[in-house]
Amino acid sequence: MSENHQETLLGASLSRKFAKLPLWLSHPSNIGGFYGFLIAIALILPYRFAGEDNSGWLNDWALHCALLIAACFFLGLCSTLITAISGRFPVTPPRTILYPMPFIGLALLSINRTDIIAIYPFLSWTLILLPGPLYVHLSWAPRWRLLCMIDDGKNPFDGLENVEEEIKDYAKPTSIDSEIESVVDDFETAEE
Repeated sequence: MSENHQETLLGASLSRKFAKLPLWLSHPSNIGGFYGFLIAIALILPYRFAGEDNSGWLNDWALHCALLIAACFFLGLCSTLITAISGRFPVTPPRTILYPMPFIGLALLSINRTDIIAIYPFLSWTLILLPGPLYVHLSWAPRWRLLCMIDDGKNPFDGLENVEEEIKDYAKPTSIDSEIESVVDDFETAEE
């Protein structure tokens, strides 16, 4: 496999770690559910210390934990289906935007739950939830599809070599290009 195809197949460090897992474990819905679980763990402190009457915090946290895991699992499953239908290749998500989003969302949620400042909850929940399913949809689900194709003995890049060769052939200079270059060279020497 060419280096470009390996990069497309394995991606960056996080995708490489997921690619080492068995295919059944690294299914996009499982990765999405895992993201929901990580977010749920991060929400323990804002739920525990929110408000003055926090006697039912554990029940609220457990309910929201289950909802987060189920929602992220379902979004990963939807991404798998969309990728299987569209057959698209992975796209690198904008890491500089996605990586800080859960931390900003967690900070906003903590501020809101402790009644320091009233913040619209939809904003904090969106910032917390969006990065995981977006990464799974853009990057991991297509890579998982390619890995499954390789596991089935198919070449996921079959036909792409022909397209790359056609592009290279199209980019080769022609006699018209050499004529244009000679005209440009004559023009440059005339200016000097």
